Amino acid sequence: MSLPVLIVDDSGVARKQMAKSLPQDWDIEVSFAKDGKEALEQILAGKGDIMFLDLNMPVMDGYETLEAISKQDLPTIVIVVSGDIQPDARARVMAMGAFDFIKKPISPEDLIEILKKTGVYSEAPAEQVVETVDYGEVAEAHSGPLSAMEAFQEVSNVAMGQAGDLLARLLNVFVLLPIPKVNLLEVSELQMALQATQDTDTISAVCQGFIGSGIAGEALLLFHDSSYQDMARLLKYEGKINELVELELMMDVASVLIGACTKGIADQLDIAFSLGHPIVLGQHVDVNELLRNNTWRWKRILTIEICYSIENYQINCDVLLLFTEDSLRVMKDKVAYLM
Repeated sequence: MSLPVLIVDDSGVARKQMAKSLPQDWDIEVSFAKDGKEALEQILAGKGDIMFLDLNMPVMDGYETLEAISKQDLPTIVIVVSGDIQPDARARVMAMGAFDFIKKPISPEDLIEILKKTGVYSEAPAEQVVETVDYGEVAEAHSGPLSAMEAFQEVSNVAMGQAGDLLARLLNVFVLLPIPKVNLLEVSELQMALQATQDTDTISAVCQGFIGSGIAGEALLLFHDSSYQDMARLLKYEGKINELVELELMMDVASVLIGACTKGIADQLDIAFSLGHPIVLGQHVDVNELLRNNTWRWKRILTIEICYSIENYQINCDVLLLFTEDSLRVMKDKVAYLM
């Protein structure tokens, strides 16, 4: 009897990548879920003896799903598969009952070693002929045709996790990671979207251009002014916090997040970006003033928005990656292999 295996991820691209990484000689029946709520239903239906679980999902995320599995004592072996590679993320899911943790993008070799530890898989002898199934095709049939925007979303998710991990290690904290927002917008739509996010807090902003292999754009870090006190405390800064100190703190965070996000995307697309010098767009301004002082020369922009916050601290900063319309064709070609 085939072993029921469940892949849980809100990304169709990630589900396909996970499915294609499964050993071809494994006698299994694969099912899929887009969030934790669907996953619990699948387990109760007997479709999840082994479950590969993402952490950042809508409706019910991976942490909530693990908590529900523990409370209901559901019969499943959970292997977490996530772009959130913070040491504390792994420690938390293991404490909640996960069997193991594997980072995105998946390494089939690492996956096989973990499966061997579960005792539910052993490699077939080389001389044994086995009937193979392309689980990637099964995943795509479940998800429907995959789009380039879905691929950009998953690439952004992995890059976000790498940047969050660096920030977590720098500050010795747990970084709360959202689901990245990926959109193709007119410049006017982007400006309206930024205005809609304005709250009572003023912001400081840094811009840094990047270019490489026919892809170009700008990265923005929007640092909420209410974050400076806690950020100074975490970086063990002693003394009065003036505008020069604030600028130094903001530049430190920008260097980590912008550098890691752009590198994470470049690595997945198999290219390299050259980064320009960071430019301060404004300090202690509201979004409207920032927009008045800074205009984009492009008509349409691919935007990736990531809002970072830190657990138990009043620290919030948004990373906005803007790719020119001319970059889209190259980027679509680069992510085609993911689909």
